Amino acid sequence: MSVTDRSLGGELEQFRRPLFGYCYRMLGSVHEAEDAVQETMVRAWRGLPRLVDPSGLRPWVYRIATNVCIDAAHDRRGRALPMDLAAASDARGERGSPLPESTWVQPVPSRLVDADDPLERAMSRESVRLAFVAALQHLLPRQRAVLILRDVLCWRASEVAELLETSVDAVHSTVRRARAALAAARGGEAAAPGGGGPVDPRLLERYVDAFERLDVDGIVALLHRDVILSMPPHSFWLRGRDTVHAWLTANGNHCTHVRLVPTEANGGPAVAVYRRGAGGALEPWGIQVLEWRDGRVVAIHAFLDATLFGVFGL
Repeated sequence: MSVTDRSLGGELEQFRRPLFGYCYRMLGSVHEAEDAVQETMVRAWRGLPRLVDPSGLRPWVYRIATNVCIDAAHDRRGRALPMDLAAASDARGERGSPLPESTWVQPVPSRLVDADDPLERAMSRESVRLAFVAALQHLLPRQRAVLILRDVLCWRASEVAELLETSVDAVHSTVRRARAALAAARGGEAAAPGGGGPVDPRLLERYVDAFERLDVDGIVALLHRDVILSMPPHSFWLRGRDTVHAWLTANGNHCTHVRLVPTEANGGPAVAVYRRGAGGALEPWGIQVLEWRDGRVVAIHAFLDATLFGVFGL
């Protein structure tokens, strides 16, 4: 490998984290995003000697990643959240059998998708909210790519046109259709969902304390009137503070003897939940991604998947 190729290889590695954020938004899966980035890097390393213009490294590597993600997305249905698949459940109902992992949008540690620039970090966090990533999965793969490149990564239309080997007019047309489809998927909201700003650490402490003590009234006091509680890999989900109160009262035995460890996921607060096993030791149980607004929890996405703990470094 020449000196130039080695230098470009060093620059190429700097794209690994932003590429991961791009692939995660495209695919809705931490594991698939990791695979897509690895495939992109392998293809890029092999193709470096054929790169005619070194200044074009960024669009070139994003073109590779886009093609990898589009190929992967064409092989399956888009991932979802329980609210996308079924009507709200009854508090007296059963969770039902779990669905395959490939059904669900997965949570992602915020540190893996945060932008380096503090000014860009707020936008990057808004665009990895679970509801936004799930809505992206409703778009056709090519629409998804155009929307992310234009509205999230802020590429110029001419840059996107060059990357996708199409015209600027085609890019404008595609992004208009993608925005309309995204708004329809999100019930008329065109922008990325707001998380209500930074969460007061004391509120999170109160939530952790109430949950560990299974203080149902204490938990419910922190919930918004229209709170959503979902539990992938089950399609079971609940809406409303009173409904959640009824479910916790009837099913609280599932949540006893737990320990919650605060973390961050999808640009907001989260907690890792450990439950005491038969031998008395604490065992990984699930990751709860929390969404707050005006001092209240508006959504609890409880991913009952112990394999996610490795992703979060737990």
